[in-house]
Amino acid sequence: MKILVINSGSSSIKYKLYEYPKNRLIDKGLIENVGEKDSLVKNHAQGVKVLIENIVISGAISDLSEISAIGHRVVHGGEDFAAPKIVDQSVIDKIKLCANLAPLHNPANLAGIEGCRKILPKVSQVVVFDTAFHQTISKKAYMYALPYKYYQKYKIRKYGFHGTSHQFVSKQASNYLGKPLSKLKLIICHLGNGCSITAVNKGKSVDTSMGFTPLEGLMMGTRSGNIDIAAVFHVMEKENLSIQEMAEILNKKSGFLGVSKISNDFRVIIKAVKEEDKLAKLALDMFIYRIKKYIGAYLFILGGADAVCFTGGVGENNSGLVNKIKIDILKITGDKTKVLVIPTDEELMIGNLTYNLVKRGYKSNKEKK
Repeated sequence: MKILVINSGSSSIKYKLYEYPKNRLIDKGLIENVGEKDSLVKNHAQGVKVLIENIVISGAISDLSEISAIGHRVVHGGEDFAAPKIVDQSVIDKIKLCANLAPLHNPANLAGIEGCRKILPKVSQVVVFDTAFHQTISKKAYMYALPYKYYQKYKIRKYGFHGTSHQFVSKQASNYLGKPLSKLKLIICHLGNGCSITAVNKGKSVDTSMGFTPLEGLMMGTRSGNIDIAAVFHVMEKENLSIQEMAEILNKKSGFLGVSKISNDFRVIIKAVKEEDKLAKLALDMFIYRIKKYIGAYLFILGGADAVCFTGGVGENNSGLVNKIKIDILKITGDKTKVLVIPTDEELMIGNLTYNLVKRGYKSNKEKK
């Protein structure tokens, strides 16, 4: 069974093709500059056509009938989706309703789904939501202390993101530790240009740092993370900024980029720190401090942890950062908590979830033939 996994972004489409049940990667690629000026790929429908043509050209498949299912990443599923779903019109309608919660992501995710439906209308499609893994968080943890009517009217609450990555790394930690997830307490630190930390108890998310949007939580490449909202109002008043302008600052001009004045790229920041750049050093110190603060809070919430796991582009490739945090973790927990670096693979997780959902129907169809 061959499963195509598609991660459709606003201007790119990343894809991987797996063979199951071996979980074997047989092809991968990236379609860039979708819909941008002078691009040969004018929209996501054309982008999907190009990627499927690329798979055939690569020899990974001889014809389209070999693709048994397609798994899609969708960023925001709101409260409607706590698990992967096979795509039908009701699922598409609900993804559209969540678009206002993730305006940069959901429309692009949906465009990939609709592109596949046109080219491969008979192939089962499955959606895997970034928010789904966090639907186990309790109400006391996901609610904000705003007037309750805003939750009732607009569903203002913590949703959490990077759920597919947190779920994958949790399973990998279980394998490494040789214990079932049902007996583990884990803290997963997904650190990249976007960052989030999740407390996982018995395989379920109990709290996470990102919130209503991916802006809440840790300091990130260009996102501010947690901030006193009154400070935002103050800057808006003093600088005469619109809501859109302030949102641009918080999401795209803050974090490492805003503090260092240099870059959102962690590699550039580390290089600048070595060259004794004071603002780069401040940005790095702020980042580490906030990671420690979340880990400390989640150690308390979980009542200890079997492991703290680091993943993502920054978490996987910066042993110096991990070791600095590890020293303080072990001061508190002794040797009771392992500190692990585990590469994430969101596409493989999406492929696995897609396979598990569609394999029964696939087997029954083969038996009928």
